Amino acid sequence: MMQLTANKNDDKKIPATYSRTNPFQAKVLNNFNLNGPSSNKETRHIELSLEGSGLSYIPGDALGVIPKNDPELVAALLEEMKWDEGTLVTINKQGETLPLKEALTDYFEITLLSKKILQAAAAFTDNEELKNLVLIENTNQLKEYTNGRDLLDMLRDFGPWKASAQEIVSLLRKMTARLYSIASSMAAHPGEVHLTIGAVRYTANGRDRKGVCSVQVAERTQEGDTLAVFVQPNKHFHLPESKEKDIIMVGPGTGIAPFRSFIEERAVTKAEGRTWLFFGDQHAASDFLYQDELDKYQKDGILTKLETAFSRDSEQKVYVQHKMLENSKELFEWLENGAYFYVCGDKQYMAKDVHSALLTVIEKEGSMTPEEAEAYLNAMKEQGRYQRDVY
Repeated sequence: MMQLTANKNDDKKIPATYSRTNPFQAKVLNNFNLNGPSSNKETRHIELSLEGSGLSYIPGDALGVIPKNDPELVAALLEEMKWDEGTLVTINKQGETLPLKEALTDYFEITLLSKKILQAAAAFTDNEELKNLVLIENTNQLKEYTNGRDLLDMLRDFGPWKASAQEIVSLLRKMTARLYSIASSMAAHPGEVHLTIGAVRYTANGRDRKGVCSVQVAERTQEGDTLAVFVQPNKHFHLPESKEKDIIMVGPGTGIAPFRSFIEERAVTKAEGRTWLFFGDQHAASDFLYQDELDKYQKDGILTKLETAFSRDSEQKVYVQHKMLENSKELFEWLENGAYFYVCGDKQYMAKDVHSALLTVIEKEGSMTPEEAEAYLNAMKEQGRYQRDVY
């Protein structure tokens, strides 16, 4: 992950590393929607160039993207507070300054609120509602208010404000990087990194909301533009060292991303181990991400088995965990044969359902008690054979 740059003072080369604090400006080579026109979703496939960065990654790693805020939201903030966009504001303890508009666009997190921000903001207004909300006995209501609301909501709800732009931005935290599972193998795409990003859009508290990074990529990032990126290694999510090991991958929706990298890597390295993918989404016709690639891998024998679950295509909703249960006998045989089991995607529901389906499979097919099935799965974890990349 090193790049050598010339030192101005002498001819020696000194290493310069791109990182979270010094991201690489990666050029966008390709950016298109993977979903069909009738889909309820928008999932972008983005290809970025790493040429000249010295950055490298292995399947399972993540790419950090440092996004920019929505210009419309920034404009609404400036308008709401009647702020001058050119006002210089101090952005950090080092005393660095930026014009206000730039600080709100590039430097600060403006779409998330915290209890801390509201408690500190209460000093800058006589608004009784906010003063009441930040009292210790109203902790639950305060938490509820912060959920799904942003800086603009706070400024609209609790004015009039007796604070300068500097005092308000001093409440904010620095923009955090968004981490995405890498969807490509470097062996298959030298000098490139690919991502699979679902655009987040929803309505809450009377306003349309947009995911900071996902909608920047979906709506405001063209081929030829650059994104600020760095590689985030993931030590707990990677292919087995032995190419002979079987792998079982469960990745519905954008959870397919790292498994595209796993399959590509196995194709290039001509791994002998068998490969089984469980993929799910809403509709087969519009939401079967990377279908052509997966079909080809199946035909070529690189993808041994492909099970799909399209939840909205049948009366009863079918999810990946149902497909696991349908294939329980063979699934358990693979596990007994030393297969590695991977899950990527939604932590809140999917990963829990997959975990409980896996326990059911082990219990049923291994004729075990619930405790024995739990112990079997824990042994797999200890051997590094049960790995999760959930968010």
